[in-house]
Amino acid sequence: MSRFFERLGLFTVRFKYAIVVVWIVGLIAALAFLPSIGSVVQNNFSNFLPTNSPSIKAAQLANVFQKSTDSTVVVLADSPHVPLTNADSTYLTGLSRALKSVPTVVKSNVVAISANGKAEQIEVVSSTSQFNDIGIKTLVNDLQAKLASDPAPASLQIHLAGTVATAVAQADQNNSSASATQGFSVLFILVLLFIVFRSVLAPLLTLLPALVVSLLAGPVVARLTSVLHYQVSSVTQLLMIVLVLGAGTDYGLFLVFRTREELNRGRSPREAVEFALSKVGESITFSALTVIAAVLMLITATFGFYRGLGYPLAIAVFLMLLAGLTLQPALLAIFGRAAFWPRRKSEGPAKVKYGLWGRIAGRLVMRPVVTLLIGVAFFGILALFAPLNRPSGFASNASAPSGTNAYYGNKDLARYFPKASFNPTELIFRFSSPIWDHIGTLQTLEADISHSPLFTQVDGALNPAGVNLPAAQLARLHSVLGPASKLPGVSTQHIVSPGVYQLYRATSNYVSANGDEVLFETTLAAGSPGQNPAINAVPAIRAFTTNIAHKVGATKSGVAGQASASYDVSAASNHDLIHIVPLVILIIAILLALVLRSIVAPVFLVISVGLSFFAALGVAVLIFMKIGSHSGLIFILPFMLFLFLLALGEDYNILVMTRIREESHHHTIREAVVAAIGATGPAVTSAGMVLAGTFLVLGLASAGQAEVEEIGIGLALGVLMDTFLVRTLLVPSAVVLLGRWSWWPSRLSDVEPEPGEVSLAEGSTRTESAEANNREPEGQLS
Repeated sequence: MSRFFERLGLFTVRFKYAIVVVWIVGLIAALAFLPSIGSVVQNNFSNFLPTNSPSIKAAQLANVFQKSTDSTVVVLADSPHVPLTNADSTYLTGLSRALKSVPTVVKSNVVAISANGKAEQIEVVSSTSQFNDIGIKTLVNDLQAKLASDPAPASLQIHLAGTVATAVAQADQNNSSASATQGFSVLFILVLLFIVFRSVLAPLLTLLPALVVSLLAGPVVARLTSVLHYQVSSVTQLLMIVLVLGAGTDYGLFLVFRTREELNRGRSPREAVEFALSKVGESITFSALTVIAAVLMLITATFGFYRGLGYPLAIAVFLMLLAGLTLQPALLAIFGRAAFWPRRKSEGPAKVKYGLWGRIAGRLVMRPVVTLLIGVAFFGILALFAPLNRPSGFASNASAPSGTNAYYGNKDLARYFPKASFNPTELIFRFSSPIWDHIGTLQTLEADISHSPLFTQVDGALNPAGVNLPAAQLARLHSVLGPASKLPGVSTQHIVSPGVYQLYRATSNYVSANGDEVLFETTLAAGSPGQNPAINAVPAIRAFTTNIAHKVGATKSGVAGQASASYDVSAASNHDLIHIVPLVILIIAILLALVLRSIVAPVFLVISVGLSFFAALGVAVLIFMKIGSHSGLIFILPFMLFLFLLALGEDYNILVMTRIREESHHHTIREAVVAAIGATGPAVTSAGMVLAGTFLVLGLASAGQAEVEEIGIGLALGVLMDTFLVRTLLVPSAVVLLGRWSWWPSRLSDVEPEPGEVSLAEGSTRTESAEANNREPEGQLS
C-alpha cells in the first residue's frame, strides 16, 4: 500500500494547481445548485421510530380523529397586572381581522378569554401543512411581521404559541447553533494552530481543507437524502460540522507535522510533501476508514435517529479523506517552506528533537507495569460513576428554546389556559361494528379506565368538554343528528338546544365518523408524559389497555401520545446499542489489524478506548448529575460517546502505533516507543486539543439544547482523556510489556534490533543518518 501513497504523493505535487481548482469549482457548484442541509432536518425523536413500533401503530389507529394537516398558530395576548380593558379587547378584535390578510391564513378568530380576564387567545388557521417546514416558517414570519406593523397597546404582551410556533423556534435555534458552532470552531482551531505552529500560513493551510469540506458536505448530504432514503436530525447537522472540522484538522496536522519534520531533515519542499504523504497517507486513510466503518454500522439501526447519522457522517468523512489526500498536500506543495514562515530553514540533516513527549515516554517505559496499573486504576475509579446514569431527554425537543417568543407564548398559554396546553395520553379502541349498536360498551370502557390507578383524569364521549353526557342521551342524539363530525358549526334545524348541540359536536373528538373507533384522553398518575416515571409506566398502561380491549370485544387497541412514543424511542435505542456496538468493535479491530499487520495490538487498543469510554461517561455523570442539576444524561449520549471515542480515539492510536512500528524496524521496542511518542506527540496533542475544542464549542454554543450540550461536552472530555492519558499511559506501557509480540504474527515480531541511539533516560535526541533517511517504507510487510 505504501507504493500507492508514494504515487499519490507524486500525483498531488505534480498537479497541485489543477487539484485546487477542482475543489474550488466543486464547492461553488454544490453551494449554487444543491439544497441546504437545514431544509431536510427533522426535530422530533418520535419521527425516527420504525413503523412497527406500538406508538406508531396507535397513532395510525388514531388518524381518523385528525381533522386535517392545516397549521394552527395561537396568538396569545395578556395583560399581566390587570384584566383586559375595553380598548384592549377592541384592539384584539381588529387584530384578529387583520391577521386574515396574511398569506395562506384561512381563519382567524378570538376563541377564548382566560378565567381571570387577563388573557385572550386568537386561533389562526393556515392552509399550509404543519409538516411543511419551509411553509410554516414563512407563516410564522408573516404573522410576526403583521404584529410588528400594528403595535399593541403598552398594557398588552403578545406572543405566538403552539406546536407550529415551537417547531419554527426550534429550527431557528438549530440553524443558529450550527452557524455559531462552525464560526467559533474555526476561530478556536485557528488560534490553537497559530500557537502550535508559530507561523502565519501553516494554521490556515491545515484548516482550509476541513473548512472547504464543512461547506461542501451539507449540500451533498441534503441532496443524497432522496437517493439513499435517510433522515437527518439537528444533532446530525451539528455533529457533521464538528466532525469535519475536528477530524479534518487532525488529518491535516498529521500531514503538516510530518512535512515539517522532513523539511527539518533537509528534504526539499517537493520531496518533503511526497515523502510525508507516503508515510502518513496510510494512517490518515485508515483513521478515516475507522470512522466511516463505525458510522456506516448505524444504517443497520432500528432507531431512525441513529440510522440517520450513518450516511451523512460517512459521506462527510469520505469527502474529508479525499481532501486530506489531495487538497492538503497540494496546498503544502504550492506554498513550500513559506507555509512555515517565519521558522528558519534547516541546513541539511539535523538532530531530531523529541522534546517533552520524548522525555515523558523515556521515563514511563522504564516502569511499564506501574504506569499501566496507575492508568487503569485512574480510569477505573472514574468509570465507577457510569452506572449511576439515568437516561433522560426522550422528549427534549417538545418545548420551545428558552428565551424565544414561542417559549413565552407557551408559558403564558399554560398559565392562562391549562386545558389548551394539556398533553394527554390517548387510549384508542377499534370495533368490528359501530359503537352505537352496543352503547353500553362505551360505559364499560369509561368506568374501567376511570377506576384504574394508572390515570387521574379521563375525558371521552360521555364527558366532552368536561360536561357529563349520559350514554342513552348520546345514542339518541346520534340517531337524530347523525355523526357529530359532519355537523355544521351552528345548528340550522333547532331540534335540540344550542348548548346540547355543541356538546354533541364535541364528541367527534372521541367517536369516529362511522362509529367503529373510540378514543379516551387520559392524564397519567405517574406524572408528565415526558418524564421517566410516566415513560416507565407505559408497559403497564399498554397491558391494561389490551386487557380491557379483550374484555369489551375490541379488534384493535393502542396507546398513543408522548409517553408511549418516548418509551419506544428508549427501547429502539437500547436495542441498537446492544446489537451495533459489537459490530463496530469487530470492524474497527479488523481495520487495525490490517494497518498494523497484527492481531495482538488491536485487542489492547480497543480495550484502552473502552476504558476511556466508561471513564468519560463517569465524568459526564459527575459534571451534569452530581455537580449540575440534570436528572439524567440524554439517552443518546452513551451510544454517541462510545461510537465516536472508539472511532476517533483509534485515529491517534493508528498514528502512534504506525510510527512505533516504523521505528521498530531500527530500534528496540523501548527505543521505538520513545522515538514514536516523541515524534508524534506534538501532532497528536494538537489534534486532540483541536477535536476536543470543537466538541466543547458544540456543547457551549448549544446551551439550552440538553442533548447537544451533553454530547459536545461529554465527547470533549473523552477525547482529552484519550489524548493525554490513553496514548501517554496505557498504550505505550502495553506495547513495552508485550514487546515484539505487539506485532505478531508479522515478521517484525521475530527480531529485536540492537539498541540504537535513542536515550531512554532522556528521550530527547537521536542523529538522523542517511540510512534512516531512506529507511524502508512502513507499509512494507516485514
